[in-house]
Amino acid sequence: MRTRFNPKAIEEMNEFDRYIKDKDTIQNIINANKGKKVYLEIGMGKGDFITGLCQLDKDNIYIGIEVSPPVLALAIKKLKRYEEENNIRLDNLYFMSEDAATLSEIFEEHQIEKIYLNFSDPWPKKKHTKRRLTHENFLDVYKKVLREHGEIEFKTDNRGLFEYSLVSMQNYGLRFKEVYLDLHQTDVFNIETEYEKKFSPFGPIYKIIVEY
Repeated sequence: MRTRFNPKAIEEMNEFDRYIKDKDTIQNIINANKGKKVYLEIGMGKGDFITGLCQLDKDNIYIGIEVSPPVLALAIKKLKRYEEENNIRLDNLYFMSEDAATLSEIFEEHQIEKIYLNFSDPWPKKKHTKRRLTHENFLDVYKKVLREHGEIEFKTDNRGLFEYSLVSMQNYGLRFKEVYLDLHQTDVFNIETEYEKKFSPFGPIYKIIVEY
């Protein structure tokens, strides 16, 4: 997601009390909430999806990961405004600025219940294939942190990335639980991202749920 340069982004992130800066912090949070499940959204953008998701399940922990500090700073501002307007505090929602490739350095083995990949960068050029979040290298990382039979839920409006992901996941040996060729033409429950709300009128939304 592209956004304007914000020289104060890091400062704004560090001032937010639910911004996780390092492995020790997240492990302390998880250890203090024994028995609670942990859900991740990788590439959360401005946070609409995970904000909606965590409100439906206040008994567990939700972590939004966004590699871009300016975008994460915007997500923090949006969450603060949402909480003020609705007089609530989402104590089960945390944010991190990390690369998905480092997840196994941050989380312990089999610590995550489910991973959400929503409208990831398609990286359409062949030379950038390994950057796609459904490439086998990333699937290896997810396998390390997901619990046994943990799930990945993937949404995209990019036909090429959808087809690539189907093949990549199948070749990896993942079990397909649900596949949708036009999600918005079904009655399946769906929390929309900001991107999805804007672009879904122009074409189908594809969705895959797989299990390790």
